[in-house]
Amino acid sequence: MHIPDGFLNPATCAGAALLAGAGLAAASRKVTAGWNDRTVPLLGVMSAFVFAGQMVNFPVAGGTSGHLLGGVLAAVLLGPHAAAMILTVVVAVQCLFFQDGGVTALGANALNMALVGVYGGYAVFSVATKLVPGPRGRWIGIAFGSWCSVLLAATACSLELAASGTAPLHLVLPAMLITHTAIGIGEASITLGVVSFVARVRPDLIYRHPPLATPLPARTLLLTGLAASLGVAVLLVPLASSLPDGLEKVAETLPFATRGEAVLPSLLADYQLPGIGSPVLSAILAAVVGTLLCLAVGWGAARLVARWTRRPSRGSQA
Repeated sequence: MHIPDGFLNPATCAGAALLAGAGLAAASRKVTAGWNDRTVPLLGVMSAFVFAGQMVNFPVAGGTSGHLLGGVLAAVLLGPHAAAMILTVVVAVQCLFFQDGGVTALGANALNMALVGVYGGYAVFSVATKLVPGPRGRWIGIAFGSWCSVLLAATACSLELAASGTAPLHLVLPAMLITHTAIGIGEASITLGVVSFVARVRPDLIYRHPPLATPLPARTLLLTGLAASLGVAVLLVPLASSLPDGLEKVAETLPFATRGEAVLPSLLADYQLPGIGSPVLSAILAAVVGTLLCLAVGWGAARLVARWTRRPSRGSQA
C-alpha cells in the first residue's frame, strides 16, 4: 500500500504531509507517559520487527500478494501513540533507503499506515473489548481491529488517489477494498499469532497488561527482539511472494501504474543489495540492513522524543 511518486498531485501530497506531521507531533507528546528504561529499546525493536514482517509478502486471491501492516500489532503491544511512531519510522526507512513508497508521497503513506491504520484499527479493538468483555472480546478486537486497519488505510489511499485525479473514486475505492479484504485476513491472522505468543511467553510486554514481578531487562529485550526480527528477515524473506501487492494490482487494472516514477534513486531499490549475484541472498542481506536501520532509527527517534518531552519548560523553572 506504499504510494509511489507520481500517483498523487502536489496539493494532495502537501495536505497529507501536514496532517501526518500534526498527528505525529501529537502522538510524540503523548507517547512518553509511563515510559520506563525498557520503552526506548522496545520502540527500536518493534520498528525492526515490523519492517522485517512487511518484507514477507503472502499470496492472496486474484494474483495479488499482501504483507503485514503491523499497526494494531504494535498498538496492542506498545500503545497506539508509540505504534504511530513505529510505523512512521518503518515507512520512512522504506521510502528513503529502499524506494518503497515515493518521497513526495511519504506524508500520505505515513498518514495512511501510521495514523489512519493505527488509530482506526486500535479504536475498533478498544470498542470490541468493551462490547465483549473478557479474553474473548480481546481476541475478537485484535482480529477485527487488524482487519479494519488494512481497509481503513486502503480507504485513505483511495481518497488521496481520487483527490489527485489519478483514478475516479467510484472505481478505485471498491477495487482497493475488495483487494485488501483478503489481505486484511492475513493481517489479522499474523497479528493474532504474534500477540498470542507474546501473551503466553511475556504478558508484561502487552500494553496496559498487569506487569510481571520480574520484567525482562532492557538488554535482554533488545537482544531477543533483534534475534526475532533477524530471524524473520533471514528465514522468511526468501519465501516471500513476488506477486504485485494490493495497490500495484489495482494500479495495473484501472490502469494508472505508468504514472509511478521515482524522484530519488536508491542503492537498495526493490530490496536488493547491489553487487550480489544471487537475488535471494541479495534480498536477505537487504532485509538485514533494513532491519538494523529500523532498529537504529526507531531507537534514536524514541530517545530524541523522550529527551524533548521531558525537557523542563521555562515556566516550570521559574
